[in-house]
Amino acid sequence: MTTSLLSRHAHTTLTEQLAGRFAERIHQRLLAPGSRLPSVRECARRHGVSTHTVVAAYDQLLAMGLVEARRQRGFFVRETRQPNTPAAHPEPASPSRPTAPVSATALARGMFQLPGARPMPGLGTLPVEWLDLPMMARALRRVASGSQLEALTLRYGEPAGDSRLRQALSIWLAEIGVTASATQIVTTSGAIQALDLLTRTLLRPGDTVLVDEPGWSVEYARLAALGMRMLPVPRGDEGPDLAAMQRMIEAQPPADRPRLYVTVPVLHNPTGASLSLGHAHRLLQLAQSHDFHIVEDDACGALAAPHLPRLSALDGLQRTAYVSSFSKVLAPQWRVGYFAASPALVERAIDTKLLTNLTTPALCEQAIAHCLENGLLRRHIERVTHRLDAARARSVRAAEAAGFRFAAPPRGLFGWVDVGMDTERLSHTMLDDGWFLAPGTLFFATPRPTPLMRINFATTQDPRFWQAVASAVRGA
Repeated sequence: MTTSLLSRHAHTTLTEQLAGRFAERIHQRLLAPGSRLPSVRECARRHGVSTHTVVAAYDQLLAMGLVEARRQRGFFVRETRQPNTPAAHPEPASPSRPTAPVSATALARGMFQLPGARPMPGLGTLPVEWLDLPMMARALRRVASGSQLEALTLRYGEPAGDSRLRQALSIWLAEIGVTASATQIVTTSGAIQALDLLTRTLLRPGDTVLVDEPGWSVEYARLAALGMRMLPVPRGDEGPDLAAMQRMIEAQPPADRPRLYVTVPVLHNPTGASLSLGHAHRLLQLAQSHDFHIVEDDACGALAAPHLPRLSALDGLQRTAYVSSFSKVLAPQWRVGYFAASPALVERAIDTKLLTNLTTPALCEQAIAHCLENGLLRRHIERVTHRLDAARARSVRAAEAAGFRFAAPPRGLFGWVDVGMDTERLSHTMLDDGWFLAPGTLFFATPRPTPLMRINFATTQDPRFWQAVASAVRGA
């Protein structure tokens, strides 16, 4: 998405152009409810107009019901409600019950950019040109040939998912040390649905969940929407701060003790860190002594070295459940994910799947099974990983040349960068220049100003991006 400059020679006034630009972003939810608009002076400087023009534009947004003015605080995007829906009385936020980040869905909506748009540094997907469409097309033709097409499309599939794929996944998981039979695996519509099914199966609204901080903004928002109470655990280079986790658990009344910990064990989002083996063992001991389950989200695991420890491998899926997906590395549109768990948990989760989605499309699942069985997916991932290594090196060089430092060693798909100013403010400035960022505040369970932001190494190789960031920081 690129943004044109305001024009003094257009058929509409500068005020109307500026109001229209903000209105479009609010309707697209790139400015989510609760987001603060730039101050009048900052907006005037950024767009090269007078403060009177900005005030008039903000007044138009007020008249349209898109923003609200808060005394001595500025202008904020309003929460839009359906007609005749009474306004809810929001519960005050507290450290023990943080609210969901207001822009988590804006980050997700950024994935749906138009083809041919500028690479977006804040997105979590690989560039389209890195994916192997011919391989996927051949796999689809192969599994849809002859009489198979009728069985794969005109009837419901198996509740647990296609048995051929689940058998292939059992072999795939064994290579990272996770022992799971085909009957212990359930396929899902991406990793998000796998996380959702497990959460709905293991918890009830009001239950307490331990989460990484920093962590994945969409996961915070998802748990909050389900009515869960989150306890954010500081995440370091080796894993969660176990001493802090233990203090948090023991500070809760027995009835409110956490029942689940959701974590990214390998190539953590956003820092790129992975659990150390010793840390993983101590975490499992803590889960055993305080009786909580662990769901490990390994959505980026295909890009990681197979020797990195997975909690499910160490625990044998007794107290753990393993979640992953092929959407990120193979085909975002196919939405094929899965989880592996104990037989008892799998049976309960299948019931949850039946109530929410019935089953998952067998055609795409068999196509992925074909790619797994014939080594096609492995070779594709090797090519992607090699390409990502080169992209990461270029991105790091460009960032450091522009004067920025990484707050965590660069690894995997994501980088955690310190730019020296509030990245939520920076994201507004960069959006004017057509760059979509993922400001660091999104990755904290309790949103806060931070100079950190998450970048995608695959889409930040261009030195012009880092020069644009440096220019925006200098002009702040």
